Amino acid sequence: MSEPADSARDLLRHSVATVAYRGGKAVRGAPPEFADFRPVSPAGKPSRTPGEILAHVGDLYDWALHLADGEHVWHDSEPLPWPQEVERFFAALARFDDRLAAGAPLGSPAEKLFQGPVADSLQHVGQLTYLRRLAGVPIRGENYYRADVSAGRVGAEQAAPRSEFN
Repeated sequence: MSEPADSARDLLRHSVATVAYRGGKAVRGAPPEFADFRPVSPAGKPSRTPGEILAHVGDLYDWALHLADGEHVWHDSEPLPWPQEVERFFAALARFDDRLAAGAPLGSPAEKLFQGPVADSLQHVGQLTYLRRLAGVPIRGENYYRADVSAGRVGAEQAAPRSEFN
């Protein structure tokens, strides 16, 4: 498989850092009971809980790591207690980012890694933010264009918001 251009890998790493920033904001300060919040959709169907969504995001980054190594391996994980699932989220991001940063050839094109696991995770982070509002523990909106997001910053410690609003 041909090696993606450095700019594609750099953009992929920045995208993962964006997931860490936005995801960190979505999970930070959420009470443990938030993990089990399950609203019912307008169609009468129950949604995934935040704990189930965050476990799925961890699975997405485990899959991304396998794809980066040229393997197609998927595993559905049972949600851990909320604090451990939050730790797993950041650890999965870090493992994938470390793999990207190492510079070794990728077993899947960077564009495919973005369009599959990374893009899916951005959607799920948005779901967590929405569920925070429904659960009565909202986070403040933000102009994310102004956020201090940097490739490689994928842990729980993120820059402070620069431009929040209500």
